[in-house]
Amino acid sequence: MTPDLRQLRYFVAVAEESSYTRAAERLMISQQSLSQQMTLLERMLHTKLFDRDTRGTSLTAVGSLFLPEARAVLERADGAFNVVARAARGEIGSLCLAFLTTTTNYLLPPVVRAVRQRLPELQLTTEETTIAPLVEGLRKGRYDVAFTRPPLVDGLETRTLVSEPVCAVLPEGHPLAGRAELTLGELAGERWVLTPRSSWEPWHQAFDNSFRAAGYTPDVVQRDASVQGLLGLVAAGVGVTRLARSASSLRRTGVVFVPLAGEFVPTEMVWLSGNSSPALHALLNVVTEVAASTDFTASG
Repeated sequence: MTPDLRQLRYFVAVAEESSYTRAAERLMISQQSLSQQMTLLERMLHTKLFDRDTRGTSLTAVGSLFLPEARAVLERADGAFNVVARAARGEIGSLCLAFLTTTTNYLLPPVVRAVRQRLPELQLTTEETTIAPLVEGLRKGRYDVAFTRPPLVDGLETRTLVSEPVCAVLPEGHPLAGRAELTLGELAGERWVLTPRSSWEPWHQAFDNSFRAAGYTPDVVQRDASVQGLLGLVAAGVGVTRLARSASSLRRTGVVFVPLAGEFVPTEMVWLSGNSSPALHALLNVVTEVAASTDFTASG
């Protein structure tokens, strides 16, 4: 038989108190139970650990050698239990966060800052990516959580963090650039620059519905997969586009952002359905709490 942790704790208590009576009080057990366990421990080890006489209880030479070893075992056990408890609370572990390219600039800094402050021992890695690899990475377990925009696909859990206006992006000097607000219908005669349809079909289906509701099909003269590329094309006068207002932080000159009446787009925190990782859910809670009191689009 091998001594268990309880017996080691009892042994250390008797050794430190030099008294069965005081050790029993400290452990909140009966002195009889304590004596029985120490007798059993000595039988397991085939040696005497304590000398007891009228002057009290003292360690034998073997007991003195055993004491630091018992303390070390208990310390390691307590450390292991603490690690398990913290892991169960999501305080330690590792997560990979994916940020849609169009959200990285304003969302990554406040998200990572909040998690590092509240969960300092949670190891984070971050990646910036486009929508199709982001969704595939979530499904295959490469990413634990992503920050992106809808519409997405089935099998993913989502939580909205922020909603912001969608804007028409016009070149400086455009006749409509001075307006406080526009409707999509007022841009029916414009040339458009948009992302490729292959970039993410659910988005383009949503775009199609918006343009259809406005009464026209856009004249798309050029496509570019990146927001920076679209902004450059608008600044060059190739055409107009539509983007979330936060994209204005990516280019300060050559373009003007005018809100489109009644159009808003959410940014969502997304994870794979059924992912029960405590670290993931601790992160979700932290980010949700911070989002409730922070304008992420203005805090990055």
